[in-house]
Amino acid sequence: MTKILAKEYLGESCVICEQNKQLGIHLYTSFICTECEKMMIQTDTSDPNYKFYVDKLRKVTKPEIFS
Repeated sequence: MTKILAKEYLGESCVICEQNKQLGIHLYTSFICTECEKMMIQTDTSDPNYKFYVDKLRKVTKPEIFS
């Protein structure tokens, strides 16, 4: 199976929930599934989960090193 077909069939790993999902957005080189995107948007800054999302999103700002 080619890499493109595998992504369509299996999905991509979400940077937040770390599960393979098919629907979501790409932010730089990272993938965020639709469910996590919705939860992040609805989370208030006073919510304890806010820090969790901020910590997970720090992975997005670190570019992958390609050699």
